[in-house]
Amino acid sequence: MTQIVRNTLAQCLAGLSMTLALLPASAAETDYPNKPVSFVVAYAPGGQGDVFARLVSEKLSTVYKQSVIVDNKPGVSGTIGTRYVAKAKNDGYTLLLGQTGEITVNRLLVKDMGYDPMKELVPVVLIGNAPLVMLAPADAPYNTVAEFIQQAKAKPDQFSYGSVGAGTPGHLSAVALGLGAKINMVHIPYKGVGPLLTDLMAGRLQAFFSSASAAMPQIKGGKLKALAVTTPKRMSSLPQVPTVAESGLPGFSYTLWGGLFAPVGTPDHVIDSLNKEVNQILAMPDIKARLDADNVSVPKNTPAEFADYVKSEAAKFEKLVKDANIKAD
Repeated sequence: MTQIVRNTLAQCLAGLSMTLALLPASAAETDYPNKPVSFVVAYAPGGQGDVFARLVSEKLSTVYKQSVIVDNKPGVSGTIGTRYVAKAKNDGYTLLLGQTGEITVNRLLVKDMGYDPMKELVPVVLIGNAPLVMLAPADAPYNTVAEFIQQAKAKPDQFSYGSVGAGTPGHLSAVALGLGAKINMVHIPYKGVGPLLTDLMAGRLQAFFSSASAAMPQIKGGKLKALAVTTPKRMSSLPQVPTVAESGLPGFSYTLWGGLFAPVGTPDHVIDSLNKEVNQILAMPDIKARLDADNVSVPKNTPAEFADYVKSEAAKFEKLVKDANIKAD
C-alpha cells in the first residue's frame, strides 16, 4: 500500500469517526423527552406552586407527547422536595417548580439543608409572579397602611400578624413593613392558612399578608378588608386598593413567584427547549386568562433573565434577613 493511499484511508477513517461521534449528541438533542418528565412541587397540593405546575404540565404533555407528572413532595418548608431535585440526575426528567421561599429564603433561615439551591439548581423559566394582599379584620379601626402604622406605633408590641411559617413571603413582607415603618409587631406563625384567617376575622390578629388567590373570597365576602397590595402596581381586580409603595414605603415589592429549575449540569438544549415551550404555553389565551384571574403576571423570559431575577431576589432577602436580624432555626 502506497503512502498516499494510507494517508487517504486514514483521513477517511478520521472523518468517519468524527461523524459517528457527532451522531449520538445530535440524536439526543432532538430526542428530548423520550420518557415521562416529573415536576416536583415541594409543598402539598393546592398551593400557588402546585397551581403553576399543573397549568403548565397538562399543556406540556400534549406538546412533548410524553407524560409530565406533578409530584408533590412536601416537608420542612419545601426543603425535602427541593433537595430531591438538587440531587437528581441532570438529564431534564426531574425538575422543580421552585418558589420564592425554597430557592432564595430557606438557605438563610434553615440550617443544614444538605444542598445549596443557588449552586445546585439552574433557573429554566419563570412561570408567574403573584401579588400578596395586606389583610385586616373587617371591623378594624384602620382602613389604610398609614392608619395601621400610626396605631401600631401607639401600641408597640401589641399589634400581631400571622403567617404560615417563618421565612414565608407573608412573614417577610410583614418584617419589611415593620422595618420600613419602624414599628414593632408580634409574629404568630400558623400551620395552615385556615386557622390563621379564622383568627384574623375574629380580630385576634391585626394583619396578614396573604396570596391574592386566598384573599379574594374573604375580601369579596366582606369578611376581611384589603389595606394594600405588595406589588409595584395595583391589582386589576382590586383597583381601589393602593400598593404598599404608594402608601408611604417607596420601593416596597414582595411577591410569590414560581418557576422551573433543573439540577446543575442539565444540558443546554433541554433547558432551552423547556423555556421555549413553557413561554409559548403561558401565552395561550386560556392559560393567560386563568393566570390573569389570579392577578399573576406572566413575563416572557429567557433562562438568563430568570437567573438574573433569582439573583436579585436572593440579594433582597439577604439584606432583609440581615437588617431584621432574623436567625436561622
